[in-house]
Amino acid sequence: MAHIDLGNELPGIRGLMAFSPLTEKPLNALAEVLLRGGNSLTRGERELIGTYVSYLNDCFFCQNVHGAMAGHYLGCNIEEIDAIKKDFINQNITAKMKALLTIAGSVQKGGKHVSHDQIELAKIEGASDMEIHDTVLIAASFCMFNRYVDGLATLTPEDRQFYINRAPQRAEEGYTASVYK
Repeated sequence: MAHIDLGNELPGIRGLMAFSPLTEKPLNALAEVLLRGGNSLTRGERELIGTYVSYLNDCFFCQNVHGAMAGHYLGCNIEEIDAIKKDFINQNITAKMKALLTIAGSVQKGGKHVSHDQIELAKIEGASDMEIHDTVLIAASFCMFNRYVDGLATLTPEDRQFYINRAPQRAEEGYTASVYK
């Protein structure tokens, strides 16, 4: 049960968005730009960054919503996403993504944990300045989203199939669609 009366039974951030339409629009607009807007990182890669940060923050709702989205876009199952979250260095992802996930993990700890060496390695592995920028912004934003969801103890479905089933619809509609869908 949520810490406050949201007046709805919607899970996770959707319940918070319905409770506060004034903040729903800018937060969803931010998610839309970060995760779906024009970018040289694929939607799957951007969702994977959000998934990894949510995993580090132990936000069950967000890591499963965005893990299902990453899996949908990348054509892999939730178990493969779990393996990436737990040990991305030894998984079959690009060296550039490994470098970007390292940066995202440092952002999750605190912005000052990002090192010059991490940035240089990402550049060596082919990351552009914009991709590094967006990685940091996605990671920082997900820390906020995770704390928003968990800080108000929103309804969190435990059945991971719930998240997997919703991924195709969310991929089609994006993040600015109605919270009631």
